[in-house]
Amino acid sequence: MAPDTPDSAADSPAPRADGRRARGDRTRHEVARQAAMSATVHGLDAITVGALAARTGHSKSGILTVFANREAIQIAAVAEARALYLRHVVEPSWPAAPGRPRLCALLDNWVAYLRDEVFPGGCFITTTSVEYGRREGPVADAVRDLVREWLHLLESELSAAGSRFPADDAFRIDAYLRAANTRYQLFGDDADLDRARRLSLDVLSA
Repeated sequence: MAPDTPDSAADSPAPRADGRRARGDRTRHEVARQAAMSATVHGLDAITVGALAARTGHSKSGILTVFANREAIQIAAVAEARALYLRHVVEPSWPAAPGRPRLCALLDNWVAYLRDEVFPGGCFITTTSVEYGRREGPVADAVRDLVREWLHLLESELSAAGSRFPADDAFRIDAYLRAANTRYQLFGDDADLDRARRLSLDVLSA
């Protein structure tokens, strides 16, 4: 889950998009963003075109012009959540040196991401991975890919930090963060976020 980098094509001027294309892109982004937000409270399965139309101000027909079906909206919601996770948790940590410094930054950013309520229902990764734990299909695959990216990032940085068992240590850190998210949503006590950060740092020290 490294920050995305633009390809070489991005360096050349893009053709001017017509108004209809720009409106479609705006609709796609706004609907995906609202779907991702809603998913953390009601679940990806609860997403409906009608509810998204009411929340975004776009017509149902307008939404279905840019998304073929509800499944496409759900997949777009996962992609939007990934972009927000990168922006708030991963990218700000990247200037730190690989290993322990970057892991500390990731933990700080994760706690801030919860406290700032980037998603109204807490961590998107935690919420959707529970919802899609034993399911199959394109939406479940998108959720699994997102979780795998996050775990791979933790393992890579733990390896750089000198962990002898990076997969085990990533398991522990991920478990602490998931538990903190669940308790924070239930009880609203952000001391649980600090506890998860402290216990995760203990994993690094060990």
